[in-house]
Amino acid sequence: MTYVGITGHQRLADPEAWPWVTNVLRDGLARVAPPLVGVTSLAVGADQLLARLVLERGGTLHAVLPYTGIERSFQPEDVPAFRALAKRATLEVLDTPGTDEDAYLAAGWRVVDLSDVLLAVWNGKPAKGKGGTADVVAYAIRQGVPVIHVDPGSWPIKPGWSD
Repeated sequence: MTYVGITGHQRLADPEAWPWVTNVLRDGLARVAPPLVGVTSLAVGADQLLARLVLERGGTLHAVLPYTGIERSFQPEDVPAFRALAKRATLEVLDTPGTDEDAYLAAGWRVVDLSDVLLAVWNGKPAKGKGGTADVVAYAIRQGVPVIHVDPGSWPIKPGWSD
């Protein structure tokens, strides 16, 4: 069983990059022998993309939610997609003391801790807030979890699935 985690942007500076990111992730997941488990916080963007692609491949989902009531952080139009994916996942809801950002960081670290490899759909820039993609990638590196960096800004694939 291979656990593939995700961290990444919810929105891209260039929304036209999403089809490319989708193809890169789909191609990479095709190289993973089943059974496959996607580990995600089910945030809008990269997290939900991975969830859909894992299900497409016949895999299962383990969702690490930062706190009870996470739906309050979604735009109303994004709630149905979150709920649909959450219904298909094993849910783990964290109870982290502190701020929402503390909870996001804890969820990101938990995703790393559960993962054999971490996908990072990320522009390579510092996190805008505590618990952002850069923080999660740094933790994965410290923990020795391989990181596959998919940069939607420059569109190269960093070490990992590139040929």
